[in-house]
Amino acid sequence: MVESATFEEDGSAAAHIQAIKNLMEMRMFEGIRSVHAKENRMRGILILRIAVAVTLFAHSIPVMFNNGVNDFGNLYLNQIGFAPFGLAIAWSIKISHVISAVLFILNKYINIASIITLFILVAGIVMIHYREGWFVVGSGRNGMEFNFLLICIIIAIMVEENAHKRTANKFMAKP
Repeated sequence: MVESATFEEDGSAAAHIQAIKNLMEMRMFEGIRSVHAKENRMRGILILRIAVAVTLFAHSIPVMFNNGVNDFGNLYLNQIGFAPFGLAIAWSIKISHVISAVLFILNKYINIASIITLFILVAGIVMIHYREGWFVVGSGRNGMEFNFLLICIIIAIMVEENAHKRTANKFMAKP
C-alpha cells in the first residue's frame, strides 16, 4: 500500500526529494512482497502437481501389473457397450495417466495433460461414481468425491499455469 508523502510547509526541494525517495522505497517493498507471493503460489502449485502425479501413478501402475486394466476393459467397458474396444480404452486411460503424471512432474504440456485427465475423471463420474453417491468410504463406497477433488486441483493447476504464461508473455512482448 503506497501512502502519500508529506512535504514540509516551505516546499523545499530537499523535502520533495525525500518524499519521492520514500515513495520509491514503499513501491520497491511492494514489488518484493509481490515477488514473494508469486513464488509461494508457484511452490503451492508444485505441491499440487506432485500430489496429482503421485495419485495418477498410484491408480495406474499397480493395475497394469495385476490384470486390473484387462479386467476393467473386458469385464466392464466391453460389457456396457464399448466392445470390442473396451480393452484398448482401458489401456489408453492408464497410459494417459502415466504420461500425464510425468508431464505434471516435469511441468510440461500442463494444459494438454490436464484436459485429457479431466475428460477421463468426468467420464468416470458419469459412468461409474455418480450412481455410487458422493462418498468414497464411510457413508458410501466408490463415490465421486475423490474425482471431484482431483478435478478441482487440476483446474487450479491449469488456472495458475495459464496466468503464469500470460505474465511471462507480457514481459516478453516488445514495447
